[in-house]
Amino acid sequence: MTTFDKREQAFEAEFAHDEEMKFKAMARRNYFLGVWAAQKLGLAGAEAEAYARGLVVSEVEKTSDEEMIGKIKADLAAKGIRLSDHRIQRAMDELMGRAMNEIKARG
Repeated sequence: MTTFDKREQAFEAEFAHDEEMKFKAMARRNYFLGVWAAQKLGLAGAEAEAYARGLVVSEVEKTSDEEMIGKIKADLAAKGIRLSDHRIQRAMDELMGRAMNEIKARG
């Protein structure tokens, strides 16, 4: 194996690791976002957990952030709660930072 081949394998391994970490962070963020939205919806216990897990599943299904914001906004509006896209996006951004920190801490 040449030095070039070894470097290529190292870059591929790093890319795969980075993608895995990004996937885990997005799933964690979606869970936190689900908990956040569930609290605003007045959900607790198993209902809140199911709502949060539903958003995690949406990451696996490749739901875009815009679609997720729309879903949360519609769910909140159905309960008479009005939040802007910007406010939901800000929560997503804050929770992504929290998720990244947790994932990095776990190694």
